[in-house]
Amino acid sequence: MISLKNVTKKFGNAAAVNSLSLEVKSGEIFAFLGPNGAGKTTTIKMIVGLLNPTEGEITVGGFNISNHYLEAKRIMSYIPDEPFLYDKLSGMEFLHFIADMYNVDGVAKNVIEKYIDIFSMKDYINELTESYSHGMKQRLVLSATLLRKPKILIVDEPLVGLDPQSTKLVRDLFREEANAGTTIFMSTHLISIAEEISDRVGIINNGKLIALGTMDELKSIYKLQSNRLEDIFFTILGDKRHNK
Repeated sequence: MISLKNVTKKFGNAAAVNSLSLEVKSGEIFAFLGPNGAGKTTTIKMIVGLLNPTEGEITVGGFNISNHYLEAKRIMSYIPDEPFLYDKLSGMEFLHFIADMYNVDGVAKNVIEKYIDIFSMKDYINELTESYSHGMKQRLVLSATLLRKPKILIVDEPLVGLDPQSTKLVRDLFREEANAGTTIFMSTHLISIAEEISDRVGIINNGKLIALGTMDELKSIYKLQSNRLEDIFFTILGDKRHNK
């Protein structure tokens, strides 16, 4: 569902992403990990069409994101680390606006109410979003995203600002969506979340993909006894063979 082939993104002479190749399958939760400045957000912005790659090819759902970006964007949703809302709309108006904009058929009142209940937004859903906290905005954006049932969900730090109860809820919803066939590409600094819900992990550093595989595959490659993704992550980052 997501394919990157030898993708490079340069800003001036500096390569933020360097010859990145990977594929993400239908129904897979793929965790994209790396330290600050490793190239995670730049990669995501290229996948969703906000940045054009300097070199290489990206396809989403079989559509080349450069040549058929409208077709690709129809089947994809993107949740950035800083949720964007229209401040002068209420949360309820925003949900209806998203449903209308994407021409989602059969979005009845009870479907919108379902997500209002799931994310416990009744107390503030009719208030203007300019008054929302970061966590409230994040819950609203997640609701709007799930409302339209995308085939591919791209999320950059989806749990920032959420309380523990909402964090668990989002984890469970992501797993449920993946089981129903949705592909989820998730960048996060929360290694514990990636360990709990991801099917595979990709680790990027200095713009290069330095590790790719399941937990068991990475453990085998690096001959580790630990079952913790955090230990695997820091072992790989400390391996100078891959971090030049």
